[in-house]
Amino acid sequence: MSSLCREVVTLQLGHYSNFVGTHWWNLQDASLSYDPELPPSEIQSDVVFREGQTLGGHVTYTPRLIAMDLKGSLQTLRQEGSLYGTDKGTTTFTWEGDIMMHEESPPTKNFFLQDLDKLDKGEILADDFADFASSSPPQCSGSVSVETVNSRLDRVQKGYKLEGSVRVWSDFLRIHLHPRTISVIHQYNHDGEAHRLEAFGQGEALLQGAVLEELEDKLHFFVEECDYLQGFQVLCDLADGFAGLGSKVTEMLQDSYGGRGILTWGMAPVSHPNSTPMKDLYHLINYALGTVHLANHSSFFCPLTLRGGLGRRPASHTAFPHLTYDPSLWYHSSSVLALALDSLSVPYRLRHNSVPMWQVADALAVSGRKVVAAYGAVPFPMMHGSSLPDALSVCADALPWKPLSACSELGDGRCYGQLVTLKGFEGQRLVSSLDPGTQPPTPLHSLHSGEDILASYIRSFYPTTPLALQLVSTPSKLTAPFPQIFSQSLGAQGFLQSQAPPPGSPVPAVSSAPVLTSLQSGPALGSWLSELHRGASTLDIRRTAPSFLSQGPEMADYQEALEQLRLLARCYRDDSGGVTRSSSEEDDDDD
Repeated sequence: MSSLCREVVTLQLGHYSNFVGTHWWNLQDASLSYDPELPPSEIQSDVVFREGQTLGGHVTYTPRLIAMDLKGSLQTLRQEGSLYGTDKGTTTFTWEGDIMMHEESPPTKNFFLQDLDKLDKGEILADDFADFASSSPPQCSGSVSVETVNSRLDRVQKGYKLEGSVRVWSDFLRIHLHPRTISVIHQYNHDGEAHRLEAFGQGEALLQGAVLEELEDKLHFFVEECDYLQGFQVLCDLADGFAGLGSKVTEMLQDSYGGRGILTWGMAPVSHPNSTPMKDLYHLINYALGTVHLANHSSFFCPLTLRGGLGRRPASHTAFPHLTYDPSLWYHSSSVLALALDSLSVPYRLRHNSVPMWQVADALAVSGRKVVAAYGAVPFPMMHGSSLPDALSVCADALPWKPLSACSELGDGRCYGQLVTLKGFEGQRLVSSLDPGTQPPTPLHSLHSGEDILASYIRSFYPTTPLALQLVSTPSKLTAPFPQIFSQSLGAQGFLQSQAPPPGSPVPAVSSAPVLTSLQSGPALGSWLSELHRGASTLDIRRTAPSFLSQGPEMADYQEALEQLRLLARCYRDDSGGVTRSSSEEDDDDD
């Protein structure tokens, strides 16, 4: 029952990864509490947050994070942040010639960011907060506490409709960042058609010179203050040149911090604005190369996407029964992935009985199978006032989770390893409360612990799979600016309601949500990797995308990477005869 804090350093590489990361950090921030009267949270926030101090002596609590993006991606956010009052504009230049002034209006902040500024300055947000007071320790700015921010924003959450105003991830960032967090790559533009980071080779070539020196400096800063560093949590875009940059970053982490866990989450949005057939070709090639190289250099690699597939013509996006999100909005789709990642990352963030990153990877990435797939029930469909056996019995015919990696389960009960996490059942019963002498309606209702109930349920679908479980009652708190993308069938705590609200009555905002997730290594990934290999290898890249190779890699390196992808797919082949392999997969093996 050790509460030893094993720190994690997070890296976010790319614009969509920063979208997901921003929602994820907002979720962590919303769960912070300084109330000494409350018992410590099951989640140990110090794993991913660091404590510091401003020049004025105020205590700060900021993410142990390095976030990389392109020029023009920050909008209203200052690269060095506002936490320490740094000022880089004090240098004086002397010029005796004529001066011509070109003045450009700064980007405007949406209402949410404007209110955050008011909170930082200690101003009253609205009249209904006039009598609000908090004795909690200060957060970030020294004038406003975490719980002040959470309470005030929670009370006005329904007033924020950011769907039309979010252009970049900083438009909904609710926390302060450390001055060493943000790295801007000035060689490439976030907007426009010129100087775009589109190809894998462009990203590979970036990690040298000033970019490498800056990254190493930031890594050393965050790593050297850790007492028990367990590893790195890497969120990396897969569709563009950040896949190449991520491959070099993870390779550097592997070389410099051997023995630490490197858990890499490959991010891909459902769609890209202003996409073209040529850009779609680039995306496919980047997916293939990124998967191979990121898997090679990580403890495990897990793609996270709501796309129906990583091919050029994917199936429809992943739909959830109780969500009404818009898949074309990065602000929406990234919030769903962040909510899932909040559960997927629980095992190595627990206060007690945590599972270090390297143990998580060792349990799943066996025999060279370093690619894993994620699945999630977002939210987990549990009726308010019911029990876990009741909820699982409703799902007796089919698992409630949906693909989060564009990899469908085969449904034949075969899997090499699985890690399942149920998070957020606070206030609900884990076991059935039948009267004495009552016949249990299902075998699940006769079991006496939540772990036994969930394990029995999972094994009804995967009877021979090695299984690890984590049950955490603490829910994910959904304060502003998390989008209200939930159906009206859910109550304020994210549980199903027995009755729909009367027509015309106000619908309460969902302030928390239970989530069930699964990380799996199984034969389904063999089919997924083979499909990705076929999609990339059938392209005549010299004819269809010659400019891709002009940025690197060399043709020989590209072909070698595709061969590695084919061999990686074969690692998931089940020779027991339990999995029916398609003729196209068999043809691949014969090549």
